[in-house]
Amino acid sequence: MNSKRCLALSLLFCLAAAGVAASRLSAQEKDVKWISLFNGQDLKGWTVRGKAEWKVENGVLVGRGGMGHIYADPVVRDLEVKGRFRVSAKGNSGFYFRSHWPTDDPDRFPRGYEAQIDNGSKAFTGWLWKPGTPTCEAKSLITRDDEWFELRIEAVGDRIRIWVNEKLMTECQDKEYTEGRFAVQGHNPGMTIEAKDLFYRPLSPAKP
Repeated sequence: MNSKRCLALSLLFCLAAAGVAASRLSAQEKDVKWISLFNGQDLKGWTVRGKAEWKVENGVLVGRGGMGHIYADPVVRDLEVKGRFRVSAKGNSGFYFRSHWPTDDPDRFPRGYEAQIDNGSKAFTGWLWKPGTPTCEAKSLITRDDEWFELRIEAVGDRIRIWVNEKLMTECQDKEYTEGRFAVQGHNPGMTIEAKDLFYRPLSPAKP
């Protein structure tokens, strides 16, 4: 066998081996178990900040009564998180990740990323927000008031992706916030936000 053919076969073998390793890594990621954030019975594992009132009604986390947030306990860096949400007419809400309440005023808006939940604004459901700032645009509005929808978020390193009803709506890079808590927002008086089936799982950081 000449040297060129030997080199070609060696390269093919290396590529095949790399493909197997990549598929194994992917399988390992897929095998990471989902962890429940909400037990469907009470607010154990959550911290309330602000004026909004939070209750559990028929297995659903419900927020009413004005601006405020409810934070889940886990502090997570690289993650995938999902849940089902429903917001009332004229409601403005969001699902936060890698967030913290401000140390100088815990009742104000979180410092972190927000997946927007709002069917009546230009920066609608699926947009990525940072405090007070629409940051990455969603492709289209496919949710409606008073109807349940699924939100799924993946944040690994500086890459953030948001799916709405399993359609990829937002994809961007931002590295301002690296870790923090999950939170649900109640924004204005007269609105209702509901959440259920909340799960997350930690992911490995992206390799260079």
